[in-house]
Amino acid sequence: MLIDSLFLLKFQSPGPILFELGPISLRWYGFLIASAVLIGVILSQKLATYRGVDPELIGDLVIWLVIGAIPAARIYYVLFEWQNYAQHPQDIIAIWQGGIAIHGAIIGGAIAGLIFAKIHRQSFWQLTDIIAPSLILGQAIGRWGNFFNSEAFGTPTDLPWKLYIPPNNRPLQYINFDYFHPTFLYESIWNILIFILLISLFLWGIKHRNKLKVGTISFVYLIAYSCGRVWIEGFRTDSLMFGYLRVAQLVSLGAIAFGIFGLIWLYGLKKSLPDVHKPNEI
Repeated sequence: MLIDSLFLLKFQSPGPILFELGPISLRWYGFLIASAVLIGVILSQKLATYRGVDPELIGDLVIWLVIGAIPAARIYYVLFEWQNYAQHPQDIIAIWQGGIAIHGAIIGGAIAGLIFAKIHRQSFWQLTDIIAPSLILGQAIGRWGNFFNSEAFGTPTDLPWKLYIPPNNRPLQYINFDYFHPTFLYESIWNILIFILLISLFLWGIKHRNKLKVGTISFVYLIAYSCGRVWIEGFRTDSLMFGYLRVAQLVSLGAIAFGIFGLIWLYGLKKSLPDVHKPNEI
């Protein structure tokens, strides 16, 4: 009864528009992404000082990451939804309507980060360790864009925290259902817990110098986020599909395997990771 009383108000998006001024409108989705980037820059610059990396360099890196990640996230999504976009090609660039994939963003950002590290003679893995906590926090913030767009929800449910979805946003097979799993909320909470884990691990590494190997935080991020994504993706009704398989689950399983292999490489085999430049001592 107590739980039910906390959810007497209908859990429902107020709409995708934050505010309008004449012909100009600001969408929640764009506002949240911009906020996540700004918070990420501030946090990453602070963490960079602990790793002996110039904070100003991180500001430059974030520009590269945004340029690499956002288009890649959109391209990734459009490729797996090409059957729909082929009929409406004008919507391909309508990123403000939603429709980006975090795995595409990670791939695009990783490529941009690798090029940046090579040009600026920085350790790629050290940079990813610095960025990882900000990235997962940004993901936690960005997931609320799905809430305001009434998208990326799960299957029907009657749980107290059920999410109302307007009829025009429901899949045809669930058109007669009103309430769905708020998978955006599940992932946002999961990501906040990972953020706490990564920050704690980062600070532990500062206090226990030379015990936390460069690349560890990056691999823990991959494993922790991907474990949650495999579970949460199973609720989704709008998963990107490759045949009968959910793409996000396949990619997440691959990321988990890669992360475990990386930790074994660092702590089991006691080897340094291949890198474009030797990292600073920590």
